[in-house]
Amino acid sequence: MNHQLSFADSEYQNKRRQTRKEKFLGRMEMLMPWSRLEALIEPHYPKAGNGRRPYPLATMLRIHCMQQWYNMSDPAMEDALYEITSMRLFSGLSLEGPIPDHTTIMNFRHLLERHGLARQMLEEVNQWLGDG
Repeated sequence: MNHQLSFADSEYQNKRRQTRKEKFLGRMEMLMPWSRLEALIEPHYPKAGNGRRPYPLATMLRIHCMQQWYNMSDPAMEDALYEITSMRLFSGLSLEGPIPDHTTIMNFRHLLERHGLARQMLEEVNQWLGDG
């Protein structure tokens, strides 16, 4: 993700040992066709100006993927974003900024379900891996 690092983010990234979770998320960062997945979702994703400003699509997509990879409920995913720095940074959230609550996470999941996007995303990943 391209986002400006805060001092806390920078300090975290300079620590010595990488955890298994950090290694896994690093591999997923390089492996997943993020721009292709975002392109599938973007036409259905809320736009700024209609109520509260939505979190960036890239952030919500990454949160959704982590939720699936680690088999977490919406409240558990919210807690993980507060507690696990590597997950927060992977999703593009600053260590010092706001975090989507479990209702926001649930609403994103429901958006994907409502438009049949989860299956399309899986097909896109399979095609990407087959092409690569």
